[in-house]
Amino acid sequence: MQHSTHAAVALRAVCAAYGPTTVLREVTAAVPARRVTALLGANGSGKSTLLGVVAGVHAPASGAVERFHTERPALVVQHSAVPDSLPVTVREAVAMGRWAHRGLWRRLTAADRAIVADCMERLGIADLAARPLGSLSGGQRQRTLLAQGLAQRSDLLLLDEPATGLDAATQEAIPAILEDLCADGVTVLHATHDPQAARRADHRLHLREGRLAPEAPEREHRASADRGAAV
Repeated sequence: MQHSTHAAVALRAVCAAYGPTTVLREVTAAVPARRVTALLGANGSGKSTLLGVVAGVHAPASGAVERFHTERPALVVQHSAVPDSLPVTVREAVAMGRWAHRGLWRRLTAADRAIVADCMERLGIADLAARPLGSLSGGQRQRTLLAQGLAQRSDLLLLDEPATGLDAATQEAIPAILEDLCADGVTVLHATHDPQAARRADHRLHLREGRLAPEAPEREHRASADRGAAV
């Protein structure tokens, strides 16, 4: 099946900062539609900030973000960013992905509940639906957050280090899940410091100290992965 290769998002000379500290510098890049794009770089290179800019939750200090997708972006954070004390079950956590469509106080419809059930099934966590989120392993929690992202039914899915610290089985499952999403018409951009994971993607962007860099040689990729694993 042939996919369109136009851009879902285009960045034009984007700079971004936290207070007086510039994090992204003159980033010009395109994220191809209906493809998996890996955002590769060492910890501290600006990957999470770039995801925030693409998600629309971090305003660039200068430059422009052009959008050609139709839905609100779905941003999935690292599993370690979600507190253990959050008093929700797996099903409730996944159902939060429907809030963008229903609002915080409106009851979910039968269609919403069907989407939640489908996303849990797709991520292999249907049997965990009644478990408290805080009782899960890192891999189970990341699958839950991915299911929450899928439940938003967005055409642009943004993932911040989705495989970091996960068990081997979950790490192996994630690329296949992302490829299936692209086949369904979803554009995926995921941050990683792992060159092996980046090679599975259709397209790669390499950040180095806040700037877009040419594809790094293999020895630099290995050093980047080692630094990321050590943090």
